[in-house]
Amino acid sequence: MSTSSFNLPNSRPQSGCDAQALFNSVVEQIYLADRFDDLLPEIEASLLVLLRAERLTIYQRLRTEQVIVSKFKSGDEIKEIRLPLSPNSIAGYVALNHVPLLIQDVTDTEELQGIHPALRFNMAFDQRTGFRSRSMVVVPITFKGVGLGVVQLLNCTVGPAFSEVDQRNAAKLATILGQKFSREFQGTNGPFDALLIKNRITKEHLDQLVRRVAEEGGDVCSLLINDVGLRPDEVGHSLEQFYQVPYHAYDPNLTPALDLVEHITLDYLRNQNWVPLSGNADEVVILIDNPTDIQRITEIQKIIRAERYVFHVGLPKDIQAYLGQDLRAKDATDIADLVCRLAEEGGMGEQADHLDDTLSENTATVIQLVYQMILEAHRQNASDIHIEPEKGGAPALVRYRVDGLCRPCLRIPDSHVRAVIARIKVMSGLDITERRKPQDGKCLVRLAGTPLELRVATLPTVNGESAVLRLLAASQVLALNKLALSSENMDRMLELISRPHGIFLVVGPTGSGKTTTLHAALGHINQPGLKIWTAEDPVEMTQQGLQQLQVQPKIGVTFASALRSFLRADPDVIMIGEMRDAETAQAGIEASLTGHLVFSTLHTNSAAETVVRLLDLGIDPISFSDALLGVLAQRLLRTLCMQCKAPYTPSPEDLEKLGQLYGEGYVDELGLDSAPPTLFKAVGCSLCGHSGYKGRMGIHELLVGTPELRSMVASRAGATALRRQAMVQGMRTLMQDGIRKVLQGFSDLDQVRRIAVW
Repeated sequence: MSTSSFNLPNSRPQSGCDAQALFNSVVEQIYLADRFDDLLPEIEASLLVLLRAERLTIYQRLRTEQVIVSKFKSGDEIKEIRLPLSPNSIAGYVALNHVPLLIQDVTDTEELQGIHPALRFNMAFDQRTGFRSRSMVVVPITFKGVGLGVVQLLNCTVGPAFSEVDQRNAAKLATILGQKFSREFQGTNGPFDALLIKNRITKEHLDQLVRRVAEEGGDVCSLLINDVGLRPDEVGHSLEQFYQVPYHAYDPNLTPALDLVEHITLDYLRNQNWVPLSGNADEVVILIDNPTDIQRITEIQKIIRAERYVFHVGLPKDIQAYLGQDLRAKDATDIADLVCRLAEEGGMGEQADHLDDTLSENTATVIQLVYQMILEAHRQNASDIHIEPEKGGAPALVRYRVDGLCRPCLRIPDSHVRAVIARIKVMSGLDITERRKPQDGKCLVRLAGTPLELRVATLPTVNGESAVLRLLAASQVLALNKLALSSENMDRMLELISRPHGIFLVVGPTGSGKTTTLHAALGHINQPGLKIWTAEDPVEMTQQGLQQLQVQPKIGVTFASALRSFLRADPDVIMIGEMRDAETAQAGIEASLTGHLVFSTLHTNSAAETVVRLLDLGIDPISFSDALLGVLAQRLLRTLCMQCKAPYTPSPEDLEKLGQLYGEGYVDELGLDSAPPTLFKAVGCSLCGHSGYKGRMGIHELLVGTPELRSMVASRAGATALRRQAMVQGMRTLMQDGIRKVLQGFSDLDQVRRIAVW
């Protein structure tokens, strides 16, 4: 048995030692008790002292009904309280959404509606008993993400209201109760643990299926049925035992209540894997493949307004079967139809000035438009979505960045721009009331069952708020030979990353593929004999055998602090996502000098400039020169569409320009004198969106830390001198590598000149 530390506010009359001892005693009694119901009266006084509460109520969710029932409560005025999972009551809202609440005044309607428009406090109890309810802390009781009940504290005993410390202490109690309730419910630790217990599948085989889904897509349930041969009801009842909600199998005689979601397309529901089975304004029954997915549960509440929500768990194939029926005349709506619908909802002319105040980020059309924008961007392989308001009430422009360039895609009526931005903020956990300051956040959406992470930035402009969404699709780690490195650069890089210690840097602007290159390098050297730690922001790619850490500056987990911690974890190889400051750079260099191989990135324009930049940060040039293995600078070059590119023979003027850009001292390497090469130009077709280009490839320059270059670094030589020496020793610049790829037919000179300079 283990107990977590108990937080002690300054106003608590007990000493910290006494409070922790009392907390440990309570936890031990909870763990040892056979019947939790019998124990609670004995420990009530201790809990109230520890939690600084006048009254305490512990609710437990029933397995047979979607309600929470008071397992224990202070006072005996009312024998039992039963509440549905609903946004209309405070405890019901917490049980439904698994979010903790700290309420200063439960009678303050404005405070409650700031949490949810339907949230209210039932005054009937206070009116009947004369008790005066003031502040409240309510936290969910969960285990492995499954909601099992609620802890509710009422009225702080040492002040006018509870604090965040009280909320954290209540959450500690809820964690312990979650373990206790799960055992009482005979719950399992995972969705398929019941199958393991019954020996219907081995843990090794199940792990293989999970990895297969991660790599190929699909869902584990279908593989268990189709590949392993399990019965659907076996898999369904295993889900039921974990999620603690009824399993619902497909019934061809049941018609789902799609009239409840008439403004949402079947395509949206198919991608989100849920369907309303029945319901009305009082109660709705939802079939979903994961009843613990709080983001989708929140979405459902915004799409379907009801007093109570009842969730059943179903197999993905059964949910898709319900949605496969031709139950609605109009199926999927394309993005243009959604924009037209917004214009119809928003109206025209003089009314547009006040529409933003009445439109909601929860409007069904707004929800669907945001989802469809993300889906379409993903289909086009876009890296970013830009939503840009225009002046004078003109529609906002939405552009997708594809292969490094922005493409105008659609316009959103001015009357709905604020609602669309607010919708994105809600998804990302940002403050929808704050429109004057930039905000940053993250969210996760599901596209055909596949999670897609988005990084979101909102910025105030003179025309209104703008938003940029960066799509961070889970990427597969590429092999080094897939990075378009020249044979010379490949040979040098393989030699450098095989060294036992030193520092190797990959540099370039944002979006130039630095993380992809670093993970390719790590994948090449990743073997059981090496311990590899990475610190990244965000963790975009994962590899077996790597210990990967997500940087979180808000709680003090920075690149520098992560690096210091890694050195205590016996690493062989360390990858630091970015050297943003002198502290991180110096720590990385020191780590490389103490027997570690260190990889990292910088935002610099060239390999030689990287060295100067680090010296300007104030690091020791002697230490840096000793540690330096190499610097790989790179860019991503737009490539010609393989289907429509057209060959041509360059003119003498074209060849002369190529030679000048490549460098007069090196042009003989190209062999242009022997015979005119065949080059290619962009044309455009439906496959490439009539742009003439599709996809990107890397161009590189690799500076190797030779003895001569290290000597120059130690003496603080300038970037020009370093580049000149590196080229004498075999380095070829980004421009030169790009021209070689033009001659190989991958791209054209205009694209090289756009991203590389001599």
